[in-house]
Formats: sequence, structure tokens, C-alpha cells
Amino acid sequence: MTPDLIVFFALATVSVASAVMMIASGNAIYSALFLVVNFFTAAAFYLLLAAPFIALVQVSVYAGAIMVLFLFVIMLLGAERVETAPSLPLQAPVAVALGFALMVVLGYGLLVSAGPGTGLGQALSDTFGSPRQVGELLFDQYLLPFEVTSLLLLVAMVGAIVLTRDERKEGG
Repeated sequence: MTPDLIVFFALATVSVASAVMMIASGNAIYSALFLVVNFFTAAAFYLLLAAPFIALVQVSVYAGAIMVLFLFVIMLLGAERVETAPSLPLQAPVAVALGFALMVVLGYGLLVSAGPGTGLGQALSDTFGSPRQVGELLFDQYLLPFEVTSLLLLVAMVGAIVLTRDERKEGG
């Protein structure tokens, strides 16, 4: 087993554990912090794939700016003190069945992709993950999804502010 594979499996374990803890945590702030751990493991995956620029963007944008925004909204809305509603009667068995189905599909995909002629051993180009290549793809091929995402984030921010705004009484 190569050192890269050992690091990959260690990171995969941390990533899956933090994702499960993010969902299972009853406190919204703890869930957000587990999400930060997951973002850092995703950045480490990018480093393993020889894409340091994308790893840096992952840490600075998601683990930095977006998580600060999430924590701000959680604190502003007081979501850490909200009581959770009881779950539906079939929610747990359906979730387990869907999780098992996902594992079967992922296992099948890994077995099929590991066959001969799949190109898993091909070397990456020198410009893979470079700022120039990412910028060209982002602003040429993916310009519309980029703009739609920025618009959705803006609407979500304005919506959170409007929902938490105090209604001031006029002339009282």
C-alpha cells in the first residue's frame, strides 16, 4: 500500500466521520464546525490530486468566508436554541435503505472503473488545477452557473436579514 493510499483512507475516514457527526449533531453550531472539518479534508483531497490552487480556494472560500456567513446566520436566527421536531415514523428505515443503495452504487462504480483501459494510471497535465485553467473554465464554460450561485447566495443573505429584522412600531 502506497503512502498516498494510506493518507487517502485516513482522510476518507475523517471526512465520512465529520459528515455523519454534522448530520447527527443536535446543535447547529457544532454541525457547522463539523462541516468546517469536512471542508478541510476536501482541501486535503485536492492536494492529493496535485491541485494546490483549488485546495487553497476550498480553504479560503468555503472554510473561511462561507462558514463565517453560516455561523453569523445561525447566531442571528438563534437556530442553536431551536427545538427539533419529532421525526417521521419511516424516516430512519428509508434513510438506511437509501444509504445502503448509495453504497452499492458507489461500490459498483469503483469496481467498473478499476477495470482495464479506464485510464486511472494516466498522468495529469502540468496545467491541471492551475489558476489560469480554473479561471478559463469558470468564466468560459461555467459562467452561468457561477452567476446563478452568486445570485442565490445574495438572495439567501437578504432573506436571512429580512426574516430576523425587528418590526419597529411607528408612532408608538
